[in-house]
Amino acid sequence: MLACATLCTTRFFGVASPNIKVTSQQPEAMFSLSATVKERFTERTALLSDAELQKHQKVVAFKDGIKNTLNQGNEETAENMEELDEDIAVTQTQVNFTCPLTQVDMVNPMRNKECNHHYDEGAILAMIKARHSQKKNCRCPVVGCGNTDVKQSDLIPDQILRRKIQSKKTSGNRT
Repeated sequence: MLACATLCTTRFFGVASPNIKVTSQQPEAMFSLSATVKERFTERTALLSDAELQKHQKVVAFKDGIKNTLNQGNEETAENMEELDEDIAVTQTQVNFTCPLTQVDMVNPMRNKECNHHYDEGAILAMIKARHSQKKNCRCPVVGCGNTDVKQSDLIPDQILRRKIQSKKTSGNRT
């Protein structure tokens, strides 16, 4: 705050006395001028209260700029949060029961612990066996997945997805 006030020349104009003249014959006068300026500056800053500094036009403009920037950021964040909530609602309702290898509904879904993708047990185990017989790694069949080495030890049965598939089948049979 004080630095902002020191920039205002109208407050501190006339600190240096016009009686002191610096000439080339008096180099010590520079030191006395510096001391005088520092002394008067200290006196003037002591007279300023924090309330006066808070009302200074540069401080007020600075605070207004910060408030405007924060308000703009909060509005953009609120809009982004609404969009994110909508995206989450859409993606959470879409559960894919189709195996990425066979393109049919899974019977025994297995979840990969590394990338969390699901496959039908028979299809993924056959693919792992075929790739290993060729001395190659089995890559996750989901498009865009970076998991380049699917191992049988990474696969666990997904009972929750199995129940969802079974409930979908039973509800589909009722209609």
